[in-house]
Amino acid sequence: MVLIYYQNSPALFARIEDIEADYKKDWYHVTLLFLTIPTQTATWILRDEYIDGAEFTMGGRTVRLEKVKRAEPPISPDGTGQKDKGGDRGGRVIPFKKS
Repeated sequence: MVLIYYQNSPALFARIEDIEADYKKDWYHVTLLFLTIPTQTATWILRDEYIDGAEFTMGGRTVRLEKVKRAEPPISPDGTGQKDKGGDRGGRVIPFKKS
């Protein structure tokens, strides 16, 4: 998962679907699934350093990919990694039912 910066501002999230080597050394075909509505896919030809987060240009505009770090669940006081229930602060789960 990456956050795509366009003109130095965060623009959209994308999932990297595939990376294949190009015939030129250190270049790759990177297939991205843009997490927009509707979703769209595109294949960009990028150098390895661009995949690793270096800035590059497309049509004269600066673009950069930034890896999205996985969110870790909060650690409870007992160190189990489970969220603290919080006594009376607990909410209730409302199931989603199809009509």
